[in-house]
Parts: sequence; C-alpha cells; structure tokens
Amino acid sequence: MTETGKRAQGATISELGIKNAIAHWNLSPDELAKIAIEKGQAVLTSTGAININTGEFTGRSPMDRFIVRDKISEDAVWWGDVNLSFDEDKFDALHQKIVQYLSGKEIYVRDAYACADDRYRMNIRVVNEYAWSNMFAYNMFLRPTEEEIENFDTEWTILNAPGFMADAAIDGTRQHNFAILNFTKKIILIGGTAYTGEIKKGIFSALNFTLPHQKNVLAMHCSANVGKEGDTAIFFGLSGTGKTTLSADPNRNLIGDDEHGWDCDTVFNFEGGCYAKCIDLSAEKEPDIFAAVKPGALLENISFFEGTNEPNYTDDSITQNTRVSYPIDHIENIAQPSLARNPRNIFFLTADAFGVLPPVSKLTKGQAMYHFISGYTAKVAGTEAGVTEPQTTFSACFGAPFMPLHPTKYAEMLGEKMDESGANVWLINTGWSGGEYGVGERISLKYTRAMITAILNGELETVDYTKHLVFSLNMPTSCPNVPSEILSPRNTWKNKNAYDDKANELADAFNANFAQFADNANEEILDAAPKATARN
Repeated sequence: MTETGKRAQGATISELGIKNAIAHWNLSPDELAKIAIEKGQAVLTSTGAININTGEFTGRSPMDRFIVRDKISEDAVWWGDVNLSFDEDKFDALHQKIVQYLSGKEIYVRDAYACADDRYRMNIRVVNEYAWSNMFAYNMFLRPTEEEIENFDTEWTILNAPGFMADAAIDGTRQHNFAILNFTKKIILIGGTAYTGEIKKGIFSALNFTLPHQKNVLAMHCSANVGKEGDTAIFFGLSGTGKTTLSADPNRNLIGDDEHGWDCDTVFNFEGGCYAKCIDLSAEKEPDIFAAVKPGALLENISFFEGTNEPNYTDDSITQNTRVSYPIDHIENIAQPSLARNPRNIFFLTADAFGVLPPVSKLTKGQAMYHFISGYTAKVAGTEAGVTEPQTTFSACFGAPFMPLHPTKYAEMLGEKMDESGANVWLINTGWSGGEYGVGERISLKYTRAMITAILNGELETVDYTKHLVFSLNMPTSCPNVPSEILSPRNTWKNKNAYDDKANELADAFNANFAQFADNANEEILDAAPKATARN
C-alpha cells in the first residue's frame, strides 16, 4: 500500500477497509488536473480549465437516490417518491463491495468540510476513483488549512466509485447506478455514475436532514448576497427563473449560489465553490461565471469549436446540462467568510408562463409558507424534449429532491425565522405579462432588476398595495423605474375574461399539488391557498 500527500496524523486508507491501494491525499487542483490529463480522462481547454466527460449520466438520477431506513430515519424522513428507502443489510453488503472494488486501485482522498459557520461545521472525507472527481470535491467543499488537516476528525465519508456497477437483483438498487445515504453510519455510497453533482447533493441532503432535525437550523436551496450595509438577501428559484442572474449584483457581495443554512442570527454558505450551468454561457450574459472558467475550474461535458480546444458553450450535443465547478474565490465580489447576518429580504422567483402572477408581490407569513411548500414555476416550449406548451412545475421548498424531511417542517421553520428576524418575503414573477406564453411577453429583466433594487432600498415600504383577487397577493401600485400599468397582471391582458379563466386554472393547479401536503400543514398555511373565483 502506498499513500502520498498531507493527511491527519495516523490516518490511513485502511481505516475505511480499503486494502493495497495507492492513495493520494489532498492533492492540489494542479496535481489532480495533470493526472486527469495524463490518464486521458480530461482535456486542457483554452481557458486553462480542464474538461471531462461524465459518460452515461450527465445529470442526477433522482429515482436512484436512496436513504437507509433505520432507527434514526424511520420516523423522521418523509418517505415516498422523493425519499426512497433502502434496507440496512443491503447497504452493508453494498458498502463492502465498494470497499473491495476500490482496494488495489489508485485512488484520491480529500479532507474537506461543509458549513462556513464553524458552529455547524461538518468534516467530510471523500474517496474518489477518479482524480477529476477529487478536484470537484476540492472546488465545491470548504478547504481546511494544513494545520486543520493534520488534526482532521472525519464526521461523514463519501465513497465515490463511478466504475462500480451494482447488480440490482442482488444489491437492492433500481439499476446499476446509485447514491445512498446512511444517517446512522454517516456514509454516502455513490456508484455507477460519474456525474459529480451526486457528490455535492449527497452532502446537501445530509445537511438538510441533520441541521433542521437536530440543530434547529433551516437548510435552504437558494443563493444569497449581502449589501455594503450588511443587509442580507436570499433568492429561491427553480431552473430558468433567474436565481443566478438576479443574485449576481455588482453592488453586493455573493455569500453563495446554491446551498445555505439559517440559524437564529446568521445565514451561511454550505459550500466552498460554485457549480454553474454553462449552456449558452457568455461574457455578456454571465460575466462572473465566464471569468471564473480558468485554471482550477472543472468543465463537464463541454464540446469544442472544431479543430480547437476552445469551449463551445452553445453546443448541447452531449447534454443541455453542461457544467463548471470552481472555488468561490474565482468570483471577485464575494463575502469573506461566506456568511452574513439575518436576511432583510427573501425572494421567491417564479417564471409564470401563464401570465397570471404579478411581477412583484409581498407575502404574508402564511403565504410565504404556502408558496415555499409549493415551489412553483412553469416550463415552456424548448426547455425540455416533448414540452410544446407551458407546463406547471412544483418542487417543494424549491429543492424537493434534496429534502429528507416533510416540506411543512421546512416551511414552518421559515415562518419562525420570519417572526424572529422581521424579514420580508417577496414573490417575483420573471415570466410572462399581457397574456400567457405565445401571446404575452416575458417581463423585462430591466424591470425585474428595478423591482428588486427598490425592495433592497426600502422603496416599496411606503407605497400603496392592492390585493390579487384569486391569490390574495399584495401588489404594489407603484415602483420606481417600473411602469405602473404592468404591476397588476389582469390590467395587462386585453381579454379580462381570459385572464380570469387562466387565473382560476392556475389556482386549481396549486390546490391540486398542495393536496399531498395538506394533512401536515397548519391553518395559517392552509388559509393562504388561492381561491378560484366565479367570473361575472
């Protein structure tokens, strides 16, 4: 057995049961990139970043993510289509198979941690079959000092073996790939898939269980930034709603772009890096991300312009889900450390393709909890194969695949945090106005930015509000640098009866989706549901 690199005193890979391996500990990104290139697993691009191909899987596989059902998880996890249960004995057997698979191989080990607030720090040991997967772990998790590595005490372990294929009939998986969390043993097994996102989402899922369930910290799938006066803002939103774009503000420092915790007085980043989509990336659209693609960054599934090593970000021939991971310090405008005080404003972003929801509205606590549980947006034609007309999409807490507890648990915690902090919650529609998709027009990004700026500046605190007839949302009647006529969506439709019908249709969709949560929701949440109205 050969082990190289810096590691905790006395730490060896044999502690994990892995035998006769060549284990490289805590190599630098440059060293890992060089190994990946030499092994033919990566290509050096014109940006200085390396590009790899994740093979069969270019995204997460939600139906192959499991949680071990045991004494800790049995009564706490919200079991169902999102949180699939896995047998303890099957986990133990599969664990041993992966340990045996990694034995005798050249492997890469990293000591890292999650949570920028030291009160909630989670130490992680990641064991990777591939050098570039270990580089991803370096980019995405927080990086301990050399002194901290010497005294590193691991809490969670990730065994990442993309080349190991499960036998579903014997191992208890659905097919050959899997990601399995064991909250008792604090082990995550990932096999049969090289998609790196499974690594970070595994830890995110673990934190989404332990922090709310055991430490009264709200775990959130969101971006966050902070102004020069220390005013924190949080942005929730599903893909295509503008979360990354709107949280990137030259006048504010980025806390993080994806995963955060909120305790009694602090919002903190879980991660030490960013994992950004690259499709159609350009210096004009996303200057910060574009500039972050440099040495140390890891591109995934990118194609090149013919005959060059220059990334072609418009090419989706491998996948629409092209990605780049990089340490957060590749972004200039960041908060250091990655935390700030309680948020003053919270934004729920939705791209409503039906043209029903107002471009900006202020939510009551009950409405905030209701819309948080709903996690609504709409897919439009061209975003996915087979989508030819707008489709309602709901993802509880704006991150259902990573939430082990019942969504009402997170929503009630949000309500408590609102009471404690006095934070305002706003629903921002970045979708359509004047008609549904194909009839109306998408709300101008310039106007959306103006609304958010006005909120951050406190300029919507003194204006008059009116209520939406179906959703009861409080809509401002004026906003600086925004035409007043677009603030009430019904007014932008030529056919008012058509608007009323569409509003009732969307309300019915909300209520049908919420039925699955209703038994666990309190009265304040239930009272915030939209109420379809009879049209005169």
